[in-house]
Formats: sequence, C-alpha cells, structure tokens
Amino acid sequence: MSEYLLGVDIGTASSKGVLIETKNGTVCAQATIPHGVSLPQAGWVEQDAEETWWGEFVQIVKDLLQESGVSPADILAVGVSGIGPCVLPVDEAFKPLRPAILYGIDTRATLEIEQYLRELGEQEVFRRAGCELSSSAVAPKILWLHNNEPEVYEKARWFLTSQNFVVARLTGKASIDNYTASTYSPIVDVEKRSWIDETTAGINPTDKLPEKYWTTDVVGGVTPEAASLTGLREGTPVIAGTIDAAAEAVSIGNYSVGDTMGMFGSSNSIIAITRAYKRSRTFWGLNWLFPNQYAVVGGMATVGSLTRWFLDNIFSNNPEALDQNPYAQMSDLLSMSRPGANNLVALPYFEGERTPVNDPIAKGAFFGLTLRHTQADLYRALLEAVGFGIRHNLEKLQEENIEVRLINAVGGGTKNLGWMQLIADISNIDVRIPQGTSGAAYGSAILAGIGVGLYEDASQARIWDENALLLKPDRTDADTYDRLYQVYLRLYEQTKNLLPLLAE
Repeated sequence: MSEYLLGVDIGTASSKGVLIETKNGTVCAQATIPHGVSLPQAGWVEQDAEETWWGEFVQIVKDLLQESGVSPADILAVGVSGIGPCVLPVDEAFKPLRPAILYGIDTRATLEIEQYLRELGEQEVFRRAGCELSSSAVAPKILWLHNNEPEVYEKARWFLTSQNFVVARLTGKASIDNYTASTYSPIVDVEKRSWIDETTAGINPTDKLPEKYWTTDVVGGVTPEAASLTGLREGTPVIAGTIDAAAEAVSIGNYSVGDTMGMFGSSNSIIAITRAYKRSRTFWGLNWLFPNQYAVVGGMATVGSLTRWFLDNIFSNNPEALDQNPYAQMSDLLSMSRPGANNLVALPYFEGERTPVNDPIAKGAFFGLTLRHTQADLYRALLEAVGFGIRHNLEKLQEENIEVRLINAVGGGTKNLGWMQLIADISNIDVRIPQGTSGAAYGSAILAGIGVGLYEDASQARIWDENALLLKPDRTDADTYDRLYQVYLRLYEQTKNLLPLLAE
C-alpha cells in the first residue's frame, strides 16, 4: 500500500499543491490556482488571506484528493510554505482583520523603519537583526499598523504570515518557524532565536507573536473543523512550514554548506547555507530550517517579471508560430544578438532592487541605445542584466567570506537554458539545474516527511534526482562581459542621485 505526503505553497501569483509518494518522491497529483495581488496605493501590496491563502488551500486539497483518488488515511503529513515575510493581523479565532501586507515588495513602512533606527540606533538594530533594516523586515509593518490603523493593532491577537496562517487554521495553534521569525527584526534576536520583550517605538507586540518551532517540527494535527472543510483525515500531522524560497531550496537538495540556491521566478532569491551565524550589511543573516545551520539570504526584485514585461510590451511574435509557447518564441531572440547585446546595457531594477544595492526606489534602464539596436538586443540586454545582478550578489557574498561552490537553479526561468548558460558565463560559476520535480510545494512535502521521520535530512531531493544538468561557464566572451559589467555597476552608482526626481 502506498503512502503519501501533501505539500502546498501559497505564492505571489498562484497557489500550488502536490501529493507525492513517500518511497520515490513521485508526484501522483498536482493542482494550481492562479491569483493576483491588490495595489491599493503606491508602495502597498496586499492579498486577501481568507479567500486567497486559506480558501485556495482548501480547494487545492480537495482537487488533489479527487484527482489522485488517494485515501486521506494514507496521507502521513502536511507541509505548507508561502510568500513571506508578510503581516496578517488575526483575531483569537484566526480570522483576518484586514488584507495581508506582503513581503519586501510592500514599502509602506519607510517612516517606521526610520522610527526604529532613531529609537534603537543603527548599531543595536544591526546587532539584533544581523542585517540592515529594510522593507523586508516585519516589525516596521506591525508598527505601521499601530501608527496608522490602531484599531486593527489593538484587536489583533496574533500577527501571522502566509504559511503559519494556514497552519493555524489547520491545527488551531499559532506557530512560526525560526527561519521566518528571523525576519521580524528588530524585535527578534536572530542569534539567540528569541523575541525581544521590550517597548520600542511605543509598542511591544511580543505577546501577539507565535511560539517558535523548527520548520519540520509537528505543530499539531488537523482539527475536526479543518478536516471537514478540506477532506483531510482528522489528526493528520502538520509541520510548522516555512517561507516559499526556503522550501524551494529543499526541493532541489540545496542542503549543505557551500550550496547556494538561485530561484528564478518573477523575482529572485539567493540562499547560501553557512556553518555559523553571519551578520551582513548587505544580505540577511538568518537561522536556517534546521539546528546547527544558518543562511545568508539575498535576491533581486525583478527577474522573470522582466521577461513578462518584454513579452507584453516589446516582443513582436511570429504570426506563423502562434501555436508555440510565446516564451519559447521569445527565447529564440537570444541567438539573434551577440554576447554583449551590441554594447547595450540594462539595469534590471524595474521595481526597485533588493540585494546588493538595497534601494526601493531604484529604476530600470537601457543604456547605449542606437538606431541599430533590435528587439533581440533589448531582450539579450535584459537577460544579461540579470546575469550581472547575480554576479554582483555572488561577489558581495565572497567579500563576506561566504562560501559559494555552485548555484542550484530552480524556477520557471531555468526552462530557458540559454539564459542559465549566460548566467554561468557572466558569473563564472557552475549552474546545476535539477531535472526532477521541484518547487516550494514539493519541498514542503519533503519537509513534512522529515517531520514525521521518513527522511533523515534535506538531501532527499538530490538522492531522487540522478540526472541534474550541470552548466559549466564558457569564458569565450569573458572580456566582453567583464567590460560591460563595469558599465552596469557604474551606471547605477552615477545615476542613483537622480532617482528621487522620478518619484511619484
């Protein structure tokens, strides 16, 4: 008799779920529900947690059970991951009090960041957080609620994020994993893994924050109410879960020191696993998913979303190939422009930038345009800009003595092998692309298996995937890329003082 694990991921653009067999990781059913975000004001990005996070989780479980015919009694455990860190105030019954405030793409709490820095001082914030305070931090957004929606702040029993909201609705327990909790700066001591119980900037929200767990700890079992809604068996173990990028890292076997995940989705996440806790002025030093491991995390704000923008606004497709995937059509442009895009350099900062520049008002650009440039040059320049951004991040990691042996690449962007080879060439690093199943939902299922003792550690996906593709850097065009990379770096530095003049 087969046994199964359930993994669900709540993403920015869709929710996804998988049922996998425990012995070989085979996916026996999968489901996806697309959704969007709400942009009520400039700098605000929100989602409806009740309808999108919980409602879609319930529907995905029903769809998986129906498609697979699997008995709920044969599902051994549930793992949930999601976008984060987000801020969702809920009441005692885990009912949302307002739409969820999303992760670093929501920049509303700029004044609250300044408030914390004034009251605590930059050095104390850095000591606690292990990184600079930015829009990715949770505490300033909680403070924003206190300052701007005080009635919501007062009514809130818990401040949750995406995955632990779903876990709470499944188990009736408020929880948070140590990796996600690391992002609650400056009200968390990352190194000690403890909430900081003091009043700062007029608030002390620690009694509204959940108990901390390791990612694979079983928080509880599915409640009778949740079982009735989802079709899951009452009492099925549910682990604490984690943020989607971390679950995605597990899905490709990114588990040892020196392994660095590059997730190429709408945005980009870079996760380097380390032996010791690292403080960084550029990246985020965090606890990892398991004891005795830490992570340094960075990422670019726009990656796959650049190609979507190009498809929607620039690309002129071949009318005779309408049956071909438009992204596949577009990828053919790469061969129509030589490396260096005919001396055209792009900045990929179309929605600000995370690491290593950490500038929420950064803007995109094409530099060096002439009448001779084609849409193929524009396309290649965008892809090369991502390569330059990855190289910039890797160089900064190396400057901080963080070991990077290779990039384990995952996400929709990895389907464009020409793009991945370009990243290997520009960054002069091996790029490993798993050929087995991957994704945050798949990683969440594996984490659930670790939680109930089926698997020893997060190497399981690598054990299953024996045919991963390894791209080695081709240094033929190294001189061209090295020259244009210097233009890329200087272009931002020499124009960033103009950015406030473009503010809305």
